Formats: sequence, C-alpha cells, structure tokens
Amino acid sequence: MKTITLLDGGLGQEIQKRSGRPAHPLWSAKVMMEQPEVVQDVHQDFIRAGARIITANNYTVTPSRLQRDGEPGWLQPMHRMALDIAQAAAAGQKDVQIAGCLPPLVGSYTTDSRSFEDIRREYELLVALQAGQVSLFLAETIPSVREGRAAVQAAKASGKPVLLSFSLSDKVPGGLRSGASVSAALRMAEEEGPDALLFNCSCPEAITEGMAYVRRQQNLPYGGYANAFTSVDALQPGGTVDALQARTDLGAKAYAKHAMRWVRDGATIVGGCCEVGPGHIAWLRDELRGAGYVPGGFLA
Repeated sequence: MKTITLLDGGLGQEIQKRSGRPAHPLWSAKVMMEQPEVVQDVHQDFIRAGARIITANNYTVTPSRLQRDGEPGWLQPMHRMALDIAQAAAAGQKDVQIAGCLPPLVGSYTTDSRSFEDIRREYELLVALQAGQVSLFLAETIPSVREGRAAVQAAKASGKPVLLSFSLSDKVPGGLRSGASVSAALRMAEEEGPDALLFNCSCPEAITEGMAYVRRQQNLPYGGYANAFTSVDALQPGGTVDALQARTDLGAKAYAKHAMRWVRDGATIVGGCCEVGPGHIAWLRDELRGAGYVPGGFLA
C-alpha cells in the first residue's frame, strides 16, 4: 500500500472563523495572542481528520509584517507560542510531524522587491527560531522564483527536509503569482534541491495545470493543496482576509475529487489551504483509504 503524505488544511482561515473576532492584518497570529486555545483546537481537529503533518501558526509572524502590522518585539514570543501550541496538539501522536512555516515575508500573493540577500537573511532568522521544534520546513505560498530560492537555501542549512510550495496564478496557465513561469521555478528547484515541490493557495484548477509541468520535468516528490477562494485579487499587503469570498462549489466531496486526481496523476503530497477545513481533510483521508493508500507523514 502506497503512502500519501496528508497535510492539514487552511489553518489560519479556520482559526479566524472560530475566533469570532474581527479580521486583523496579522490574521490567525493575532487570534493566537488572545485565544491560544482556538489554535490548539484547530490543530487537533486536523489531526483527528487524518492530517499527519500540521503546520505551525506563524504564517504572518515575519519581521517585515510585524514592523508594518504589529510590534517587532513580538517575533520570538509569537514563534515560541505557535510552536509550543503545535507540540501540545500533537502530544501522544507519534506519527504526526510539525512543519515549520516559511511564508511570503511581506504579504500573500505579492512579490518581495528587496534584494535576494535581505530576503534570505529574513528566512534564515525564521529558520533559526523554529528549527529546534519542527520535523521539517514548509516554504509555502511562495510567489516568485527568487523568494523560493532564498527560502530553500535558508531552510536546507538546518539539515531538515524542505518542502517548497509555490502559489500559482489563477488566471495565467503555467505562471506563478509573480509572473514568472512554472518552468523557471522547476529549473530553480533542480539547482537548489528541495525535498519536494508543491503548489498551494491557488484554485484547484490552476494546481492541476501546474502539476502537468512537474510530471514532465521533475523527479522530485510533488503535490498540492488548494484554496477555495473565488479570487485573491482584493487582498493587498496589510489588508485583511474579510476582503475575500469563499467558493460555494468546493465542499468536502468536490475538493477531494480534485485532490484524488492529483494523486492518480502521481502526486504523493496533498492537503488543503484557505477555506479547506477539517471536514475536507477527513473526506480526503477516507477517499485515499478507499483507493488503497495510507495517509502518512513525509520521509525525505
């Protein structure tokens, strides 16, 4: 029986929904400061749904974002809180891995205009804050080749597995959010050597198209985890997620249909992103089992 790595779903969006609080530019990290129990509950619900990798709730906790939307002094304590909560949620679950999150540093769906060296230094700081409490790193929602290269270089220095996940354009087939091509991203991956290549926080249809390129050009393990937004165009750096709307055609069954297509086409890592909740992951787990797969963690 073949093992399929099963990630969690849209952690930040699920936390925000359950909080009952107004949306904030720091998103689920702000909720964590006020309602840490909500974060642990969401992690545990994803674990119960079958996820074998949960990602730390530090997506917006970067120096760049805290400088703009919070306080720079929050960096270390918020990382420590996110990691401690993830470890508490996974306690007693020997087969559950915690992924350190390496997000886009300035904001989702936008390209970082700083020098490569500045970007890499910021990722190196995030790696150092997390390496002692995680099993692997997930560089996710990466919009550009340059940012992906910086994140992989920083994370590989930790000696832990590195999963690199790009966010794809929902409008231009074969393109990243930055306008670069998927082919350029694949060439970079060949040079830098992440342990797996993924696509995330794009519509499932775009991820299906992106995977066609990977099948032709890469020998790396690959996969994807889509969002269920109608569009992400309204979200700008410093904005809040209440500017976005969820699709009404991506319930648990419909989402699993997309993910199972990816698996049939060779993907070995699947999960969900924004608006994909524990119910979606549970349905996907059952579909995987029904098709003869074993939902598991990641082995480099």
